[in-house]
Amino acid sequence: MADINNDFDTRKLNLKRRAPHDKEMEVDPTTGIEGKKVDLAPVSKKSKRHGVEMRKVPVPSHRYTPLKENWMKIFSPVVEHLKLQIRFNLKSRNVEIRSSPDSEDVSNVQKAADFVRAFIYGFEVEDALALLRLDNLFVETFEIKDVKTLRGDHLSRAIGRLAGKGGRTKFTIENITKTRIVLADSKIHILGSYQNIQIAMRAVCNLILGSPPSKVYGQLRNVANRMSERI
Repeated sequence: MADINNDFDTRKLNLKRRAPHDKEMEVDPTTGIEGKKVDLAPVSKKSKRHGVEMRKVPVPSHRYTPLKENWMKIFSPVVEHLKLQIRFNLKSRNVEIRSSPDSEDVSNVQKAADFVRAFIYGFEVEDALALLRLDNLFVETFEIKDVKTLRGDHLSRAIGRLAGKGGRTKFTIENITKTRIVLADSKIHILGSYQNIQIAMRAVCNLILGSPPSKVYGQLRNVANRMSERI
């Protein structure tokens, strides 16, 4: 990528992307994440703007190796499908994404930044790609201390309740709510649609507060049944 102008706006934007309410919900067959179908209508000329749009995504040191190992999986959809330019700046330790002369829609720059940021948070590339495949998806991040102040062994036990034996509890919440969850020390990242994230967050908060997993499973199944009846 050519030299990038540092004067461009590099504000961190919310990962939330709203879609029209009349779009149908769809479950990605690859990941099982539920979202709204991407509108594949041709891009109007009005949506094309002059100038260059750019985003920077900082990369913490513990994600350097995973980023290097999965670089081609990240590079290919951004460059080949979104028609954008991307590079990893070794000096600033940022993944830099910007529009190119071939870019059809500048909003794709933010989509690509959301995709890369989700990977940096700890989601698998295949799960993060759902942000490109489906609309109305975003990532919610919070810490255990935001729910309850825990330290030492109490914090470790709370993290253990969230994961479950062999990750069973986390997987169960993901499958019922059609989301993806990353437990990064005391931070929790949830990827999914707004409604599904709220359900998953309620289950996670109950576990942090000490509810037994069996009770949380029952509550999740009741909510899932009510949601299926509405559909």
